[in-house]
Amino acid sequence: MILENIKYGRIRHLTLLDPEKNGPENTGSVIDFINRAGSDAILVGGSTGTGKKSVDELVVAIKKLTRKPVILFPSSPDAFSPRADGIFYLSLLNSMDLKYVMGYQVQSARLLKGTRMEVISVAYLVFEPGMTVGKVGGAKLIGRDDVSSALDYATAAELIGFHAIYLEAGSGAPMSIDPKVVKAVCEDMTIPVIVGGGIRDPITARKMIDSGAAAVVTGTVAEKDPEMLGKIVRAIKD
Repeated sequence: MILENIKYGRIRHLTLLDPEKNGPENTGSVIDFINRAGSDAILVGGSTGTGKKSVDELVVAIKKLTRKPVILFPSSPDAFSPRADGIFYLSLLNSMDLKYVMGYQVQSARLLKGTRMEVISVAYLVFEPGMTVGKVGGAKLIGRDDVSSALDYATAAELIGFHAIYLEAGSGAPMSIDPKVVKAVCEDMTIPVIVGGGIRDPITARKMIDSGAAAVVTGTVAEKDPEMLGKIVRAIKD
């Protein structure tokens, strides 16, 4: 199971691929980078509206080239493929727009219950600077070093019963969430904490793991600097 593998350290690094930037035509080279780097799983999704066709085509192309689990990271119910191995059933808890908190979840619930894929409920918390996901998701951004607010949201997520928590600075963020925030949240949680956004080098990635993160997500580095991707994965697993 994907969740169990995250909990017990068998999935430590996930690569996020955006269907708007990655189509079947360039999937081969990107997946080759990911396979060689040793990333453990692949997330498929983006911050902006993505259609079923583009998501499904990318999932199909990926699964022809790797045995790594493919997990949906949807921006809306349209970003769906039944061929994926699992889905992060996201609830953007600090959104001011209820459709990102519970609306999309209600809309897609019966569909997901009828699939065979693993559904992992994830409390999604967006921190400054937030980037596109913060704007599109209408997030009331948490300060990148705001330990108190991070703990408030994370504790609520744990008590509600989410399977995992995702701390996100936003794809392409100039800097990551402050490691002290990650450490405070991880020390207080009994569910796995995943961290992404602004992680572009092995030192930052290792800080997240040393702070207690169960897994780290990187996105743009896989497309722009495959050599750095390998260094990041090695730093996480050393």
